[in-house]
Amino acid sequence: MLNEASEADDDRSDIFLIQGGGCCSPGGACYRYFALAMMCFLGFGSYFCYDNPGALQDVIVKDMSLTTAQFSYLYASYSWPNVILCFVGGFLIDRVFGIRFGTALYAFIVFAGQVVVALGSLFDSFPLMIVGRVIFGIGGESLAVAQNYYAVIWFRGRELNMVFGLQLSFARLGSAVNFIIMEPLHKYVHHYFKGREGLGVSLLIASLTCLISFIAAIGLAWLDKKQKPESNQTEEHEKKDEVKLSDVLDFSPAFWLISVICVAYYIAIFPLIALGKVFFMRKFDLSADDANFVNSMLYIISTIASPLLGLLVDKTGWNLFWVFISICSTIGAHSLLAFTFINPYYAMVLLGVAYSMCAGALWPMVSMVIPEYQLGSAYGVAQACQNFGLAICTMLAGMIVDNGGYLMLEIFFLFWLFVSLIACLCVWFYDMNTTGMLNMTVSQREEYELNKGKNNLADRARAHSSADVSPYEVINPQSDFQIRNRYLSRIGATTLPIHLDPSNPMVFRTLR
Repeated sequence: MLNEASEADDDRSDIFLIQGGGCCSPGGACYRYFALAMMCFLGFGSYFCYDNPGALQDVIVKDMSLTTAQFSYLYASYSWPNVILCFVGGFLIDRVFGIRFGTALYAFIVFAGQVVVALGSLFDSFPLMIVGRVIFGIGGESLAVAQNYYAVIWFRGRELNMVFGLQLSFARLGSAVNFIIMEPLHKYVHHYFKGREGLGVSLLIASLTCLISFIAAIGLAWLDKKQKPESNQTEEHEKKDEVKLSDVLDFSPAFWLISVICVAYYIAIFPLIALGKVFFMRKFDLSADDANFVNSMLYIISTIASPLLGLLVDKTGWNLFWVFISICSTIGAHSLLAFTFINPYYAMVLLGVAYSMCAGALWPMVSMVIPEYQLGSAYGVAQACQNFGLAICTMLAGMIVDNGGYLMLEIFFLFWLFVSLIACLCVWFYDMNTTGMLNMTVSQREEYELNKGKNNLADRARAHSSADVSPYEVINPQSDFQIRNRYLSRIGATTLPIHLDPSNPMVFRTLR
């Protein structure tokens, strides 16, 4: 017990040194927030280029002579490889590359993939564009896993929900800027390059944002290396708890239900953005620029609302409650788009707020049900499940539009939202019957973690004490003489007094 107490004091002193070394020293607030800025730039380029096809949907369909179903392959091809590779990407971060090198590698793959997409347009090769989107997707989703992993390593217990919200906000800023500037950029480029060449040059210019993300990945790796104490804690933990592929089978039911929510909810978000431009032009009679702006409203609102709503979750807790409210609000927004002719701005604003709340409350729940040393693999599995759903449903969405129109597409989206609502209620019921962690307030979580730490310390103490007692000692009660000798040896008395030395024939024992 004394040794354990001293170890705990050492841990607390280490934490004090980390936090007390000045705001701009490694572990200080200034240092951490500079690292957060780098984390935000990690996702900017990939999110900007991910929705390039959505912003130029009518241009791509015309210049490349595609149907809506064929156009949807640009999104499906992004998702298909990540059904497996996204999990592998998280596992490679845990076991092979490490967080620093892995993040830089994935950021470079994103940049290379976007360049290949642009070359496909310049060479009038739609299959090459598909190959480029596959490469882009391999890096993009693995980069998202790395970004989440970095956030947990640096900010676990420190406004994590707000950090997730801020990361999402900056990523969605990239998507919003894409919808706002890509159409004018293409029109400008079209003055100098016509047809598919103009499209290719526009996409090549967009790849510069991915280069910025690659530079941010290198900068973040340098910052993480400088911030040694917390990195060392994580590395020591990883050495102690080795990650195995079979760990996936041990993930709790709560994790799999969270993954179902993730898959079903995002099916109603990303395919809508991918096909939304033409939908708004046809149903609501908007111009191409206005349709792009309406389509970007979800991302614009998310840019503003994500950190604020993430902060709200940080202050209140109740993650499951906020996810439930978000899903219900999203159902309302899609109902407005499907069954009314009310200005779509209102529905997209509501959808943006709901999406921001869901993302800020949903993703941090993974870190509540999965040990830290498995987080890379867990986020990879969640992203893989999401991409499996998106790969299939984006292709189905394109076929539904070609054969049934946009009303049937909205009904398709509503079906998946009700699936996510049912999954949310299931995980809520499961959580109520286990720890209740996912829907606790902040103060309740702090008390739960404190009690959990005390219980772990008590378990360690009991294990330590029982380890010093042999089976013989348990079966055969010890005499006063033996107990005294054992105590003296425990406190470091290597040489016993002469009257207690068993080798001395004059040794004696006190009466009981």
